[in-house]
Amino acid sequence: MEYASYLAGEPWSDRPSCTDPALGSLARMINDCTSDAARGRLVILIPAVIGLTGEGTITGIRVAARAASAALPVASEGRQRALAAGLLRCDDILAGFGESESSTSRSMIRRALDDTPGAGVWAAEFLAAAGVLNPRSIPLMSDAIIRTAVVGIADACIQDPDDRLRELLAQAIADFGINSDRTADQTARELQPAP
Repeated sequence: MEYASYLAGEPWSDRPSCTDPALGSLARMINDCTSDAARGRLVILIPAVIGLTGEGTITGIRVAARAASAALPVASEGRQRALAAGLLRCDDILAGFGESESSTSRSMIRRALDDTPGAGVWAAEFLAAAGVLNPRSIPLMSDAIIRTAVVGIADACIQDPDDRLRELLAQAIADFGINSDRTADQTARELQPAP
């Protein structure tokens, strides 16, 4: 994110104003949790985060939903439960913002929860007992979900955590194209390495 601030002509910062705070949080966490050997493969994504500013709370929820959906199938059981609870909260918030069940984020949430039914059942019971979410805590919740998801992928017993983390960041960047005037295909083409 520091290099993105430099490329954007902003003061050196890991939280540049040229990038949505939730996307910046995801990028920082992925950079920190990627192995030294694979970190160089993230460089190509730096220019793509410049100018991606969102719509505040709803954007943070979408980024959190993307991250948690990617992590849920591979994370440890304890993290799965936390991520499933986060996804259910995200789904409720997105519904409250008027997103249909067929929207990209809500469909992704449903697929992730369907793939891990035990975590989903536990999370639903937990949230029923937890009560109503204070709206002022939504940005903190989004960031906690993002952090838990990235660490969940990095620590998972899988062969390709670095690849999964890079793909997660690329997908989150592409989501901004889906939710703006850029198309997902344009964003994906821009993210492809040169031959």
